[in-house]
Formats: sequence, structure tokens, C-alpha cells
Amino acid sequence: MAYATVNPYTGELVKSFPEATDEQVKQAIADAHEAHLAWRETAFAERAAVLNKAAALLRAKSFDYASLLTLEMGKLIGEAEAEVELSAQILEYFAKHAEALLAPETLPVAAADGKAVVVHEPLGVLLAIEPWNFPYYQIARILAPQLSAGNTLLLKHAGNVPQSAAAFEALMLEAGLPKGAFINLYPSYAQINLIINDPRVRGVALTGSEAAGAVVAAEAGKALKKSTMELGGADAFVVLADADLPKTAQWGVFGRHWNGGQVCVSSKRMIIEDAVYDEYLRLYTEGVAALKAGDPTDRSTTLAPLSSQKAADEVREKIQQAVAHGATATEVGPKVPTRGAFVQPTILTNVTPDNPAYYWEFFGPVSMILRAKDEDDAVRIANDSPFGLGGSVFSKDVARAEKLAHRVSTGMVFVNHPTRVKADMPFGGVRNSGYGRELINLGIKEFVNHKLVNVVDIDAPF
Repeated sequence: MAYATVNPYTGELVKSFPEATDEQVKQAIADAHEAHLAWRETAFAERAAVLNKAAALLRAKSFDYASLLTLEMGKLIGEAEAEVELSAQILEYFAKHAEALLAPETLPVAAADGKAVVVHEPLGVLLAIEPWNFPYYQIARILAPQLSAGNTLLLKHAGNVPQSAAAFEALMLEAGLPKGAFINLYPSYAQINLIINDPRVRGVALTGSEAAGAVVAAEAGKALKKSTMELGGADAFVVLADADLPKTAQWGVFGRHWNGGQVCVSSKRMIIEDAVYDEYLRLYTEGVAALKAGDPTDRSTTLAPLSSQKAADEVREKIQQAVAHGATATEVGPKVPTRGAFVQPTILTNVTPDNPAYYWEFFGPVSMILRAKDEDDAVRIANDSPFGLGGSVFSKDVARAEKLAHRVSTGMVFVNHPTRVKADMPFGGVRNSGYGRELINLGIKEFVNHKLVNVVDIDAPF
């Protein structure tokens, strides 16, 4: 596959990188395995020192790291700086909490059964396959917990962010991580299978599309390797009739359009109770119309280009298909620039379950507005999706919203806020959104051996 930096705002090819050779891949696996044998014996305090140093380095050169994200995938510079900060927070979280999260657990067994303890030991070398939409955050989300646990990582990042991937590898080395403990590779598709099937590689973590997840999960399953899959999403944004509509509409605009609408947990399906549907649509449309598309390095820009011209073309094609099956597409706001991978913000209405678009994930500035008769109907619509990643419920009656949130079938639900990503909250979904969890205590224990050690008196009965 191609590894190249193409500026999505200008279309300019900045730099390309050759794929790794088979020899380089095999050497990387060997180096990661050797590093693991030493790293697993490293004290938690030493692991934490590396993570804290990396966080400090990120903050010290925040603009430089952020600018690379803007160059490679078009992220607004302010959002890029926020991603750098979030990545630093994740590194610091595990530096502070990893030892306690992985502390041995004494089981409450009968006296005759002696002492029973569950210890959490690292599995070894892991393969991380990550997407382009949050180049640093996606790395930090898997790297920080797994390095803290004593594992080592091989990284296969998206082909359009090769310099961001290399920058994070250099960051960790500068922070004092031993050589081989984290290695960035530019492998071919065939080499990914080579890595997965190597006996020294003990697990695979993928964040990406359903299609990529199905292929990688199948290969990992055949090799009997543990895997986690963080896949797509079509988050429901439920607005009840008693919601604060002006504020809710503002959150809707943000929740759908941050990162250019290229977020697995962005607010893609807005489900509005009938009594306030028209007013919400009016307020939301006004908010979308106020977005300003332009140069992502300009801090006054509020709508970024998509990550590539190919991505923009695919979103436009999906809009056309939705309309061909009966949806109404309304373009909103001033015309976006003709230069760059921009898509005109579009609102889809009259999307019915017999329209295939009803079940799609639109990865761009496309909003699907759905009408619900009442809150029960809103829950039904929210759960009528192949995805189950995040979601939101808006209401002035917090108890009512919280009760409804428990009925929404997703991995995450937020009341009076779009789905958020935080260093101290778990991330993950159900159904086609994947399996496994990342961050906090759940993420750090995905790739460890939960080993029972039972000390029993030699004279105790069997």
C-alpha cells in the first residue's frame, strides 16, 4: 500500500515513503520481542518516567506536533493542538495509575484452599493497526496502557499519516523508551498477515473500518491471537421535547462537524421528538450555515477539509445514493472552496428504513435528521442500527434522560453532551462497532495474562 503525505487542503504530494521489506518486518518483530523480554521486568516507576517524559515533550512542542496533523490529514490547527494535549493526558494517566490497576488481586477463597492470587502479566509483542483521523490519540490510546503493562508494540498506521507515525516513534525514543519497545512500520497488506502469524506476536489491536476489522479479526482468529476491534459508529443524538433547544443545537453542530465530521463517535443520526423537530432543524441549520470552510492552519476556520480527495468523493457519492433512494439532501452555508478535499455541509431528511443510507456511516459533514413520535420511538430508532458505539440524550430532566440512556444499546451514552473522548473514561462499543475496550482499567487489561497463583498446604485435600 502507499505511504505518503498529501496535503488535503492543497492536494500537494509532500513526501512519500517506501513499504517495508520482508527483512525489515522480520527484524522489527525480533527487536520488539527482545525488547519485551527486558521491558516486562522494568519497574512500574521506570515505565511511568518514560510516559511522563513523553507527555512533557508533547506539550513543549505542541504546535510543531499539531502542525504535522494539519499537514497530513487536514485537521484544524486548534483541534490538532487539543489532540496533542489529550495524548499527553493519556500518557500521564497510565504513568500515574498503571501499577494500581495491575496490582495482584487476592481471591476470597476458603481457608482450606490456601492463598489464591490473580496476577496480571504482559502477553508480549502486540500489533497496533491505527486510522488517520486522530493520528496521535489513536497511538496513545493503545501505547500508553500496553507499555505500562509491560508489552511492546509494532505500529501499522494509516498510509496518509506516515510522518505523524514516525514522529510518535521518535518522541518515545527521545523520552527514553528502549529501542524496539515501540516500532513504526510501513508494511504491505501481505506483511500484516506475516506479523499476525508470527508466534512472537501475541495480540492485535485495530481501530478502523468494519471491512478492515473483519479481515484482521479473521486472521487473528485463525492464528489464535487475542484481538480488540474499535470500528465504525453512527451515533444517535436524541433530543427530547423538553431539551434546551438553542444549546442542544449548538452541541449538535459541534458533535457532527468536529474533525471535519470524520469521527467514529460524531453525532451522525439526530433523532428529534416530533414536538420540537421543526424548531431544532431550524436552529441546527442556522448553526451549520455559520461554519467557515477554509485553510485549516487559519484559526478562524471552523470547517476542515476531509482527509483526502478520495474521501471527499466517496462522501459525495453516498449522498447521491441516499437521494436516489428517496432522501432529501439540503446543502447548507456558503459554498466551500473548490480547492481542497471539501464537502459542502449537507442535511439529509426523509431518510426511511427502506433507504440503505439509513444504516450507513457518513464520514464527513453530512447530518441525518430523523423524526421520532415520542421517547420510546426515539429509543427504537437509536437502536435500529448495525452500530453501537456512542450516543447522546438531551433533556432538561436529567433523571429522565439518564433513564433513557440505559435503554440505548451502545458502549457509551452521554447526557446533554455529544460523545466525548477523555483520558480517564473507557472507549468502545458493541455490534458492528467492535469488541474490547480501550483506556482506564479495561484497556490496560485487554492484553495481559490474568494468571492464578494458588498456594496450598501440601496436606490439604484435593
